[in-house]
Amino acid sequence: MAMISPSASEAGKLRVGIGGWTYKPWRETFYPDGLVQRRELEYASRQVTAIEINGTYYGLQKPASFAHWRDETPDDFVFSLKAPRIATERRTLASAGEIVQRFVASGLAELGIKLGPVLWQFSPSKRFERDDFAAFLDLLPRDIGGRRARHVLDVRNESFLCAEFLDLVRDRGFGTVFTDSDDYPSFADLTADFVYARLMRSRASVKTGYSEVELDAWVDRARRWAAGDDPRELPHVLNAVAPARPRDVFVYFINGAKERAPVAAGAMLARLGWRPADDLFRASAL
Repeated sequence: MAMISPSASEAGKLRVGIGGWTYKPWRETFYPDGLVQRRELEYASRQVTAIEINGTYYGLQKPASFAHWRDETPDDFVFSLKAPRIATERRTLASAGEIVQRFVASGLAELGIKLGPVLWQFSPSKRFERDDFAAFLDLLPRDIGGRRARHVLDVRNESFLCAEFLDLVRDRGFGTVFTDSDDYPSFADLTADFVYARLMRSRASVKTGYSEVELDAWVDRARRWAAGDDPRELPHVLNAVAPARPRDVFVYFINGAKERAPVAAGAMLARLGWRPADDLFRASAL
């Protein structure tokens, strides 16, 4: 499966995916009849180009698990990982050093080139306190297994909508999540060499979760992000336009009507000219 690039040159790589792969309703709407549960990751990773792993948010995994996920997926596939909530749901973030180290040492390096951004998600009640947050960011490793680490911050309190927060993140080369949702702060200020979007407005009444017009708009934005543009129709905290440079783009259909997420991701990938290895899998994996 070829990597998606929006043009032949001077553009970042573009990935589209879903959150997790174990979800009972998908066994009726996404997975082929007769597919055994242990092969769901193998199948899902051939229908999308990235998956955001949620299990790492609830507890530490073992190196063998990461190695298994690596080996079950295609060569050009990528995982994003949600960091443990025990690190982000604490009164003093600066005290999270031990759990951050344990998380990184739990086997992340086993993913090798398939390790994408590490997502640090904060609760809506967590307010921005500059010194504590800066100390927390300094705990995050700059490399994992000899490869540069990509960290992305999912902040959910409006106190983060300020230049001070964006400066802290940008100075370290970390990303911020663009959240397509009415429930959490939504801002598209670019702070890193990659873009991370979580699309959370899927509707059960729409077969593809998002309408045709909405999907077309997201395809256009993703391509523009990858080419170095900073789409100004999206909400921003600051007026300054980010420097134009190619950026890798990660788009996840997640939450909302979750049962629609795989179809939504597939519809976006089809618009980008990507096709799944569906026929080969159906012939050999059941």
